[in-house]
Amino acid sequence: MPDRPRREPRLAFRGWRARRPFWGGLLLALGGGEILLTEKASLKVVMHIGMQGLAGYLLPTLMLLLGLLVLVNPTQRLFYSVTGVLLSLGTWLTSNLGGFFLGLLLGVTGSCLTFGWLPDQEPRVGRRRRRKRARAERRAARGPRVSAGIRS
Repeated sequence: MPDRPRREPRLAFRGWRARRPFWGGLLLALGGGEILLTEKASLKVVMHIGMQGLAGYLLPTLMLLLGLLVLVNPTQRLFYSVTGVLLSLGTWLTSNLGGFFLGLLLGVTGSCLTFGWLPDQEPRVGRRRRRKRARAERRAARGPRVSAGIRS
């Protein structure tokens, strides 16, 4: 086995993170986790309450799972993000108004970020850099400027 230089862990993580909708998956998972933490009842009470009480635990658990699946399997991000939005909105009715709005907003935001993520996209260039590049191209198209030194 040939010795190859090991990459620094931070650089390896940065490369892994760049190939997937990291922030979208993380926010979706955090939204599900936050909603689960706002649930106060034990599982025995939920089973006695019935389906409505069980859905209060099921939807945020699925949100957490979908957030992790986005990170592990980014090729299916569209399905996971649409399902994540629907589950997040469903927690409005089943889980303390979506974890007191915070979990619901985290889940919807994470799902939208995941839906909008495009693999292998060129990095965006800022407006200043675009203008600077356009000015340089115009100068290059005009050619070198010759100044006539006319004296009176």
